[in-house]
Amino acid sequence: MTAAGYSVMGVTAVFVATLAVGAYGWRFSRTTSDFFVASRTVRPGLNASAIGGEYLSAASFLGVAGLVLAFGTEMLWYPVGWTAGYLVLLVLVAAPLRRSGAYTLPDFAESRLESRGVRRLSALLVVAIGWLYLMPQFQGAGLALASTTGTGSWLGGVLVATVVLVNVLFGGMRSITFVQAFQYWLKLTALLFPLLFMAAIWLGDGAVSPASVDVADVGGTGDSWVSPLAGGEHEVYTTYSIIMATFLGTMGLPHVVVRFYTNPDGAAARRTTLLVLALLGLFYLLPPVYGGLGRLYAPDLVASGRAESVVLELPSRMLAGTAGELLSALTTAGAFAAFLSTSSGLTVAVAGVISQDVMGRRFGGVRAFQAGAVVAVLVPLGLSLLTEGVGVAQAVGLAFAFAASTLCPLLVLGIWWRRLTDVGAIAGMLVGGGCAGGAVLATLLGVGPEGWGGALLAQPAAWTVPLSFLTMVGVSLATPRRVPRHAARTMVRLHTPESVQLDRGNAPR
Repeated sequence: MTAAGYSVMGVTAVFVATLAVGAYGWRFSRTTSDFFVASRTVRPGLNASAIGGEYLSAASFLGVAGLVLAFGTEMLWYPVGWTAGYLVLLVLVAAPLRRSGAYTLPDFAESRLESRGVRRLSALLVVAIGWLYLMPQFQGAGLALASTTGTGSWLGGVLVATVVLVNVLFGGMRSITFVQAFQYWLKLTALLFPLLFMAAIWLGDGAVSPASVDVADVGGTGDSWVSPLAGGEHEVYTTYSIIMATFLGTMGLPHVVVRFYTNPDGAAARRTTLLVLALLGLFYLLPPVYGGLGRLYAPDLVASGRAESVVLELPSRMLAGTAGELLSALTTAGAFAAFLSTSSGLTVAVAGVISQDVMGRRFGGVRAFQAGAVVAVLVPLGLSLLTEGVGVAQAVGLAFAFAASTLCPLLVLGIWWRRLTDVGAIAGMLVGGGCAGGAVLATLLGVGPEGWGGALLAQPAAWTVPLSFLTMVGVSLATPRRVPRHAARTMVRLHTPESVQLDRGNAPR
């Protein structure tokens, strides 16, 4: 059998296993609450595995190794930031968000600020961020399947969208929770098992350091590859901007936030976050090793513009014959598990918002959720088939900067500052989102200036996030009469443990 045949078998096995695990969850999905938040009964261990499954997208599975191969160790700030974002979630958001009793982030915004306008704007932002994240998942699936099997670049995205839609339509959050938990451990295995064999080969070759490869067109010279902040005049600003985007953008991602609504209580949400930190830390040990080994055994991938495929191709390059082909098929299967798990979480999050804020006018309950799921998948799938050239890393970077500049300030100030007003929240999200979106789009279109102007536009989070916070605070202080009538009661509900008996108001359940 050829290498392409093994890859097809691996991808097919992932699709079949995903549908089988999802079908197991269908049996438990009966009520509207099951479809939206799994009836808030998901325990920390299962929920942490599911979060790890959906959070570790193609950008983590393929992109981190490619970035380390091409640009060196300074790219490790991405996995560090993506992991540390959950530490910020743990400290500031996890338990209060669960105690809010909301189903979606727009639910929380309306409950906290008592404003339909804030709800509409936050719903629009959730859908925009979700679709921005879904597009590269479908495009990446198409390119990955095409590169390993020679099929059309559209097929992989259509297959992923179909499997995701089937599971979401029949099982909702209840079914997707089991699927994503399974896929986290599949992705970890798909990276770890081949790496054991490749590490043995590397040790047998004398354990040569990747930094000793001094080739200018392979991620720069050895010194610049191994030394952070050695690549340009604005590297310090760029690094801190990346840190701010990744640390704060995590809490604004809709598929991340919605998982905390599935915990039984605030204490379980905190325990879930602690476990997630451990699972992410374990996973992120592996992709940088692929990047380092790729510098030794597959340096040509950088010059050919295929650095992100190092995870898929490295096993077959280091191990000759059937063994290498089988291990490459395993990493290909892991990549499709990443596409499926992240797409599933995003679909549930976007479908929940669409069903409540759009479809709820025509349908009700489960039917509204299912109709929202169809829209949540078909729109970004269509856009991914019509557009080309939007890379996974670019789209993910835009999503993090955009989320950090919009929904992050809304959550932090909404949870911790009683004087936040609806006008202040809307102004902050418009200013932060407008500046962040405009800056990154200008960079992607190639219309940004040189020098400091270009650096500020390419990585805008360092100035757009503070600008959004300051706008929310300043406008709120200027409109004190717009403070919600029941702000004090809402704050008590957010910050008091569930074990304390008190009047928690009329939060949606």
